[in-house]
Amino acid sequence: MADKLKITLVKSPIGAIPKQRATVEALGLKKVNKTVEMPDNDAVRGMIWHVRHLVKVEEI
Repeated sequence: MADKLKITLVKSPIGAIPKQRATVEALGLKKVNKTVEMPDNDAVRGMIWHVRHLVKVEEI
């Protein structure tokens, strides 16, 4: 596994269920096409899995 993950919000969470909107916010993503770097661990991977249709992930 990589040390960090680069996570980009590629689709708006407006139509998503509230739990998914909260997950996107918890990842630190506020606007479409914004990117954050998060550590590569099981907790972050689980969050990404739940909103995988809204984000793009790259290993750094």
